[in-house]
Amino acid sequence: MIIFQKIRWRNFLSTGNQFTEVNLQQNSTNLIIGTNGTGKSTVLDALTFSLFNKPFRKINKGQLANSTNEKDCLVEVEFSINNKEYIVKRGIKPNLFLIIVDGTPMHKEADDRVMQKMLEENILKVNYKSFTQIVILGSSAFVPFMQLSGSNRREVIEDLLDIRIFSAMNNIIKEKIRGQRDDIRTLEFSKETIKDKVEMQKNFINSIESRGKNDIEEKNGKIKELTIEVDTHLEHNQILEANSSDRVKEQEKVTGSNKKLKKLNTLKGQITQKVSTITKEHKFFTDNTVCPTCTQDIEESFRLNKIDDVQTKAKELQSGYKELEDAIQKEEERERQFTTLSKEITKLNNGISKNNTRISGCQRQIRDLESEIQTITDQLANRNTEHDKLAEFNENLQQVFEKISTKKTEIINYDFAYSLLKDDGVKTKIIKKYLPLINQQVNRFLQMMDFYINFKLDEEFNESIESPIHERFSYASFSEGEKMRIDLALLFTWREVARVKNSVNTNLLIMDEVFDSSLDGFGTDEFLKIIRFVIKDANVFVISHKADLHDKFANVIKFEKIKGFSRMITND
Repeated sequence: MIIFQKIRWRNFLSTGNQFTEVNLQQNSTNLIIGTNGTGKSTVLDALTFSLFNKPFRKINKGQLANSTNEKDCLVEVEFSINNKEYIVKRGIKPNLFLIIVDGTPMHKEADDRVMQKMLEENILKVNYKSFTQIVILGSSAFVPFMQLSGSNRREVIEDLLDIRIFSAMNNIIKEKIRGQRDDIRTLEFSKETIKDKVEMQKNFINSIESRGKNDIEEKNGKIKELTIEVDTHLEHNQILEANSSDRVKEQEKVTGSNKKLKKLNTLKGQITQKVSTITKEHKFFTDNTVCPTCTQDIEESFRLNKIDDVQTKAKELQSGYKELEDAIQKEEERERQFTTLSKEITKLNNGISKNNTRISGCQRQIRDLESEIQTITDQLANRNTEHDKLAEFNENLQQVFEKISTKKTEIINYDFAYSLLKDDGVKTKIIKKYLPLINQQVNRFLQMMDFYINFKLDEEFNESIESPIHERFSYASFSEGEKMRIDLALLFTWREVARVKNSVNTNLLIMDEVFDSSLDGFGTDEFLKIIRFVIKDANVFVISHKADLHDKFANVIKFEKIKGFSRMITND
């Protein structure tokens, strides 16, 4: 049983920075009053926000923080379950979600969504929809059981009967079935792969003997061809190398001509310069008998001697120049021979290099062919190994077949369990067992409220309603006051079922404005008597506008607004 003890909030909706705290356990009957907008329904929003991270009324989460202070919004609720004390704190700006168990904060190992799921499934063991069906009635934001969809009605009753575990089990089985089918698809793929391997191995074994010898013979033939080609290139290289050696020897004979030629050309230039000088001197003494510079007469004997001397030198230079020209021509010819021989040697060496490249390629091919021959030879020598591989593949294939068969058998078993756990299986049988008791309790409570009709829920949770004269009705055909009586009867019934099943049993009941309009004439005293009779060990909170109900309740809580902020005044 969930025993709610206290709830407090600050900077929540119209509440200011100071905590507003409501003791949820102190009094059996509590009246919450106030005019519109004073914050008397805030307790509903604070309760559901703290437990389920959503307000009870249709308010955006971003609007929950007080619009004046705009920060430090905090709601705390204290409750106990099976002698364990819990505090749940939830805040906005800064965001906060904290669960404290017996004074120790729970370690937050995951995000808030995982923590929320753990709070609902492991601690409260109830979701928002079912919680509101047994704790709250009459608010404008409240959706009565009779206005829920069929699936949502089923969800509430499954929570109350504590049979949602079957739905969880069904989901687990569904996942297992999906997993098994995924495994089968994987195994089927593996099966086809292994079958291909078996076929390939069979073909391989068959081809080893039939193709092995032929392949070896063919490859040996290719090796022979390549060997002949290598020998041919080697012989060609010998010829080329001999020719190259001869050219090198010839080249050595004409080596150095370039340097000699440069020296001879230099000497030729020097002789040419001397010839030019002598020519100028001969012309000077031939053309002049008087010195052009000092205007003195040149002695005739001196002039004639100079002319003879210059002529003698000129003859000597001409003789030397002719020899020099012959020498230059000889060295130029040697230079041309050297260049020609260099080109021939380069060409011969290139031929040798090409032959060597081809020889290397042929030798590499020969090695590869020899390796392939060795592989084929090994395969021929080790045919048993290949047969062992084939046997291994066949064994693996058999194992896959057995696994697939096992998986399919498991799926059949899971399908059977799945069919039992579906809505029309075990759960329906349990619901069928409790439906007569549920209908009996609803009608009992309706009679206590002087509403004499025969109300029934079927297995699909659709209602059938008959009057004492067997006139048929639907929930929608009744007045608001009559609808409220049906809603109350269902609420009381759900709480009674929860108490007996110990599923979502709680001490808290909040009724919002049930006395203000919907109960039309039904006496407050009678209603409170029913509550005290039906709701045992409970703490009832009634929210109302009526101020004349004070004396009917053990405790009165009044909300008023002062300077824009809600304030709570208690009168125990």
